[in-house]
Amino acid sequence: MSDSSASASRTPVSAPKPTIGIVGLGLIGGSLGLDLRQRGYRVLGLSRRDRTCERAQERGAVDQASTDPSIMATADLIFLCTPLDVLESTVKTLRPHLRDETVLTDVGSVKQPIVEAIAPLWPNFVAGHPMAGNSDQGIEAAQLDLFADRPYVVTPIAQTSEAAIAQVEAVAKALGSKLYRCTPAEHDRAVAWISHLPVMVSTSLIQACRREQSDAVYELAQQLASSGFRDTSRVGGGNSELGLLMARYNRQALLQSLKDYQATLAGVMAAVEAEDWPQLQATLEQSNGDRPRFL
Repeated sequence: MSDSSASASRTPVSAPKPTIGIVGLGLIGGSLGLDLRQRGYRVLGLSRRDRTCERAQERGAVDQASTDPSIMATADLIFLCTPLDVLESTVKTLRPHLRDETVLTDVGSVKQPIVEAIAPLWPNFVAGHPMAGNSDQGIEAAQLDLFADRPYVVTPIAQTSEAAIAQVEAVAKALGSKLYRCTPAEHDRAVAWISHLPVMVSTSLIQACRREQSDAVYELAQQLASSGFRDTSRVGGGNSELGLLMARYNRQALLQSLKDYQATLAGVMAAVEAEDWPQLQATLEQSNGDRPRFL
């Protein structure tokens, strides 16, 4: 054998990219499709509406899309991008059309109840949560690089196949995400603090403003609102359905974070009422030092 032929025989052959299925072609599903197609993956889409399928194809988020679940029959890895309350029924609808080796993963912001519901239905299920998004909705909101440099959390359980986990993590890496692994319960407690509690605090801020008794002052406040109000109220003015599902599916962890927030707010109120400015200053300075650790 010549040197050249020996060298050629040692050249590694890269494995073909898996065919990706995306169920739910909104902001997250559409953005996944745009990114993955740009990276050379074949992407199949499933939506309830014909027009959404058409727009997903027109925008280049999918190679093909349909309202018929049988389109997922050739997918190797399927992202479930539906609301939390229909994930279980979606998997039941898909099951007759899937191969045993097909891997399912979701993108929901709550993990424990989803794992408990879906893992018994599909052994190759890997619960996941790309920590990305904004207040916009629908296929028109889909954008490239939504997941780049953002956390992507995978929450396997003891029964989860390592091969299935590796397949999900490989795609997350291809998106440019920062990978994390934890248990479903740990995930839900963590996101209660940094995602679900802020939604409730933010919406409470907006509702508190409505308690202003003077119409003139209320209107003036609306006119003067700028970056501070915009930043603190943004998530409270977002997708109301998503906020409701966070509360329903992560109720215990959210309640605990709300109680702790309530206690902290009471401490701030007490300092102001007592004109205890050193205590208030200490609290503000501590927050100033802690905030960068979260960002």
